[in-house]
Amino acid sequence: MPDGYSPFLRIPPFPGHKGGALTRTGHSNIDVQEIAAAIIAERVGGSFWGAQPDMDNNVILLAPDSEDQLQAMLARLSRDQRSAAIAPGMHLPNHCQRLPVDCDPWHLAASAREVWTGANQEIALVASLSGVSMSLFGDGRFAGCDVTPEAALAEAVSGWRYISPFTCEDWSPITAIAQLAAWRKLIDANRKIDAVYGVAGWKRVTLDAMLWDGSSPVAYARGFRSIRATRQYQIAWKSRVASRLLAKLANSGAHVGEIEDGFIRSVGLGANCVPPLSAIVDLTGIYFDPSQESDLEKILQRENFDPALSDRAAALKKRLIEADISKYGQIRNEIKLADKSRYKVRVAGQVEDDRSICTGGAGMTNLELLARARTHAPDAHIIYKPHPDVVAGHRKGHVETADALRFADEIQNNAAITSLIEAVDGVHVITSLAGFEALLRGKAVTTHGVPFYAGWGLTKDLSEVPARRTRRLSLDELVAGTLLLYPRYTDPVTRLPCSAELLVERMAQGEARISTPLITLREWQGRLRLLLRSFIRRH
Repeated sequence: MPDGYSPFLRIPPFPGHKGGALTRTGHSNIDVQEIAAAIIAERVGGSFWGAQPDMDNNVILLAPDSEDQLQAMLARLSRDQRSAAIAPGMHLPNHCQRLPVDCDPWHLAASAREVWTGANQEIALVASLSGVSMSLFGDGRFAGCDVTPEAALAEAVSGWRYISPFTCEDWSPITAIAQLAAWRKLIDANRKIDAVYGVAGWKRVTLDAMLWDGSSPVAYARGFRSIRATRQYQIAWKSRVASRLLAKLANSGAHVGEIEDGFIRSVGLGANCVPPLSAIVDLTGIYFDPSQESDLEKILQRENFDPALSDRAAALKKRLIEADISKYGQIRNEIKLADKSRYKVRVAGQVEDDRSICTGGAGMTNLELLARARTHAPDAHIIYKPHPDVVAGHRKGHVETADALRFADEIQNNAAITSLIEAVDGVHVITSLAGFEALLRGKAVTTHGVPFYAGWGLTKDLSEVPARRTRRLSLDELVAGTLLLYPRYTDPVTRLPCSAELLVERMAQGEARISTPLITLREWQGRLRLLLRSFIRRH
């Protein structure tokens, strides 16, 4: 490949990413027809992440290699024709639309009536593959692609070897295209978002890549922003945004979606300011609020879970269990229960002012959950496990030991979530994710509120679930929707958006821990709160 050319298939410049390259020098053996079909279907190659400016569909797109080529193109235009040009550094007449430096060539080709391009411009190959009427100027990298696009594509793609930026293992061009397609899907989804509210600065180190729209920095906002006419959504971490601001956004006519932590979040607590490695962006509702439909509920109710997707889910479930991975990382310890002879039930404490309790649990307290669990399992050996954020001293939901032991047989403050689930026969929850993690491990789950996994035929539900949830799912289908299709993930090593499987493997290999001075400070603050609480009780 000639010096100075970027590979046609390359990694988008995600903010903050530390990854290597997608390519190295060398050659790959390719099936040109297969590669062409994959690239056309996924619309990847070139700067596909770039801006997508509004254009008149009757425009002639000009993409010159030089000022001389631009003048030759302009000379061919009649006075009544309009044009656009990828020529930000060149002098353009008034009737030409100036485009941003980096644009999505697939968008430009699809928007133009004709493409006039220099032979070194990637849009020459894109336009040729897209079947757009094209005039080619000069000699260069893509010379002849207007006649034989397959030959130009073969040269552009086979002239490189492809490697995983995550593992440095060799990839086939088809595998590289599949990864680029996943990144395009993420970037295109983010193009709808005008601004992001309520995201703390310490979370942005990992969220930036998951929220980037390809052409501009993530638009984090504090106060109200005027809405761009080309965008559709504002998204907010609603528990961190003032109600007055949320009302103002809603009254502006904007559709306000939500952003929240994902289900495989991090190694360490969010309450300790450990940034999330997964996130949920829901433009319909939010998964924990059963009063309205959410994107997750749409997936679970309507998605066609094909065998390949179900197989992925089964493999992911197996790996999560093998590696003892839960929401806050990989922790396992030995559980010594006071009574091993009876049916054993874990009662999962929660943060009592959490929005999932307010929306899906009718404000139920942890003590009320314990009392209800004892009523429904009168002969069971009940183990109460408080929420980690409550144990760490950061959040509401503490139950005094004497009160808890009125209904529970024992309390396990520091038991690992996965270890305790493995040690019991069933789990009682309000809306806790612990119920979902128990389902993964084949345990009986009783819901006292309405979590996202209730109502699909996999749990015993004591509250009324939405009538919308009519489908009966297999466990693998629930896992596929919840962990593969709904959240977004960031690789803690490269800071590139990644698959659920890659993040789980990083956690399993001990490569997912993020350390900052703020995390250390928060851990000490939590310990101090617990000491103060203990001192106040004693005095």
